[in-house]
Amino acid sequence: MGIMNGTTNYILTRMTEAGADYSEALAEAQALGYAEADPTADVEGHDAAAKIAIVASIAFGAEVTGADVECEGISKITADDIAFAARHGYSVKLLAIAERFSGPNGDELSARVHPCLVPNAHPLAAVRDSFNAVFVQGEAVGDLMFYGRGAGGDPTASAVLGDLVDAAVNLQSGAHASLGTFVPMAFRSGEQLEASWYLSLRVDDRPGVLAAIAGVFGEHGVSIDSMEQHSLSGPDDAANEARIDLIIHPAPQSDVRSTLDALGVLDSVRSIGSTIRVLIEADR
Repeated sequence: MGIMNGTTNYILTRMTEAGADYSEALAEAQALGYAEADPTADVEGHDAAAKIAIVASIAFGAEVTGADVECEGISKITADDIAFAARHGYSVKLLAIAERFSGPNGDELSARVHPCLVPNAHPLAAVRDSFNAVFVQGEAVGDLMFYGRGAGGDPTASAVLGDLVDAAVNLQSGAHASLGTFVPMAFRSGEQLEASWYLSLRVDDRPGVLAAIAGVFGEHGVSIDSMEQHSLSGPDDAANEARIDLIIHPAPQSDVRSTLDALGVLDSVRSIGSTIRVLIEADR
């Protein structure tokens, strides 16, 4: 797994360290040449998805394309999300993750890109600005991390020039790199994966709301790890409105989705805001 897009990492760093909102940080990235005029490929995770597909293909010897990667970007990350993460010892990062599992009919793969609350003790949390890093867990070697700049004219030109030189040398010598034979593997849907989540809700600020929300989680077998409520009184907030921020214990994504669907029809829940996975220690 890793941070494979320097543009989004720069944006999230500016939101964290300078208090910029998403649009301000994106404009800074564009002014510095880190982001394109149309930043969709970067901020919606498509660039990182293409990269993790290549990495997964090489690492696991299976054919993985960008279409196989479940993808979610950072355009919905808010200042409240960044502040919550900071208060609780996390940094928000866009992670690209590829994993191999033992399934009933052989090995299975999962490849996905999504924002994540990364514990500040994890090496990836310290990767700032336009830098990228890939964190590898091997059976024999343990944990390895590879780190370097991932956005900007010079790093991009260096990578492209390196590929061109390799191609020219191979053409001249008649040699070519061998990737071996890809082995067919099934893909495990994200709905089957367990994860801890940070969730943010806008609710009526009145007695009984917390109990009703906790009841919905209990009905769907999802356990709450922590919960905090904030009364809202800003110019853009409705009357008698509160924000509830939660972290839940690891649960199958399908159970989390059904819980959110049930919360969405509660009269006391005005809107469901952020839903961001939390990297747990076992993922390190």
